[in-house]
Amino acid sequence: MKFEELLARDGCLVYKTRGVSMEPMLRQNRDTVTIRVPVCRLKKYDVALYRRGENYVLHRVMEDKGDHYLIRGDNTFSLEKVPDSAVIGVLTGFRRKGRQYDVSDWPYLLYVRFWDIIYPLRRFCSRSRRIAVSAARRMGILPLLKRLLGKGET
Repeated sequence: MKFEELLARDGCLVYKTRGVSMEPMLRQNRDTVTIRVPVCRLKKYDVALYRRGENYVLHRVMEDKGDHYLIRGDNTFSLEKVPDSAVIGVLTGFRRKGRQYDVSDWPYLLYVRFWDIIYPLRRFCSRSRRIAVSAARRMGILPLLKRLLGKGET
C-alpha cells in the first residue's frame, strides 16, 4: 500500500527511516518517524514527506516559494524544488532508543536552528574533504594516507 493511501486511511504513518540524507537527526533503520497529513502550508524547518518519482523522500523545508518549496536533507548540500502536489505528509515526531521526540520540543527546535546556522561551515568542510581526497587520488597517495590514518573506504 502506498504512503498516500495509508495517510488517507489512518491520518498517520509510522515507519523506520531508510537512507542517510537526514543524518544526524534521523538514523537509518534505527529511528521511527511519525508523519501526518499537513493541515496547512509547511513552513521553514518543517520536514516534508514527498514523492520523487516512485520514491518517497523525507527532507527539511528551507523556503516556501508559494507554489513550491525549496527542500534539503540535513546531510545534503543542494536544494531541491518540490511542487506542492508532491508533498504528502509532514514529520510530527520521531522515536530513538525508546525516547519520543516531538517537533515542538525545545531541544529539537534548538538542533534545527543550530544545524541551519552551521550549514556554511559543514558545506565548506565537505568540499574541502572532497578536494583533498581527489588530489590525493590523482597523486597516487590515497592508499598510503588511508593506511596511515587507519581509514577504510574514503
